[in-house]
Amino acid sequence: MSNSEHPYSGLTPEKVLAAVESLGFETDARIFALNSYENRVYQVGVVDAPSIIVKFYRPERWSNAQILEEHQFTNELADFELPVVTPLRLADGSSLAEFEGFRVAVFPQFIGRAPELDNLDNLLVMGRFIARIHAVGATGKFKHRVELTRSRFALESRQFLLENDFIPGSLRAAYETLSQDLIGRIDAIYKSVGPVKTLRIHGDCHPGNVLWKNDTPNFVDFDDAMQGPAMQDLWMMLSGDRDQRQGQLLELVEGYNEFYDFRSAELVLIESLRTMRIMHYSAWLARRWQDPAFPQSFPWFNTERYWAEHIQELREQLFALDEPPLRLIN
Repeated sequence: MSNSEHPYSGLTPEKVLAAVESLGFETDARIFALNSYENRVYQVGVVDAPSIIVKFYRPERWSNAQILEEHQFTNELADFELPVVTPLRLADGSSLAEFEGFRVAVFPQFIGRAPELDNLDNLLVMGRFIARIHAVGATGKFKHRVELTRSRFALESRQFLLENDFIPGSLRAAYETLSQDLIGRIDAIYKSVGPVKTLRIHGDCHPGNVLWKNDTPNFVDFDDAMQGPAMQDLWMMLSGDRDQRQGQLLELVEGYNEFYDFRSAELVLIESLRTMRIMHYSAWLARRWQDPAFPQSFPWFNTERYWAEHIQELREQLFALDEPPLRLIN
């Protein structure tokens, strides 16, 4: 597929404004593309009203049922007075529209700042709110959204990269062997834990998807909402060396336990989840390489240096998987 044939190549500013107008909004022609690669997201000015955020879902990624289930989950969270940004109801009562082959949703503009997670008090607050999301998430189960599995995030990622010749020949054998060893180690860790409880989770709960306002974290972008272990929404709040992450974990869990029981047996999953995310990220870039935005935004991808550094990162993860997990005591 050439760049000119990619579906997003025809999503001009004029088409974006036409889509918004078709949904009943009177635009003032102000349009600003936001930092999004998987979908296309725009801030659009509206006459005599606050700006809105308009999201054009990537064609053929999610079904209508999967998108609507994402919307339903955020609305359910909002009904429990959780600070999440939910899609607006359109004139026909739905939160999802179609315009010239695109699925479109509209969100209110929300302005906040990045969370300061080096402040342990903020991690305590974050733990409380993630726990409340999980308490609601545990009351039901996704029927259409994907599940976080080793097959989907590790095995399929590895298979895609090896089958599509993204890895330079000089590094292919190293990646093939190392990735297989990692998957075997992850399988052993999961087996040692036993059955892992899954629930409806945010799925991509990194600090970039949290906007802090009035001492409260506001959660945005549930595009990757999935069925998965609670730990997936927690480990990305931890950063720094082991001692720093240990201290952060204690604060996070203290807040979390106020609203939902933390499963300490799943602490051993943190490095497995991190490894799968690293593997999935490289495969995601490869799967999207025909989208013209990706070579432009990630010019370092698909170079020999990138793959050498990626393999080194995976080697470090192999060691991390053998380290003792973080603990809930000092």
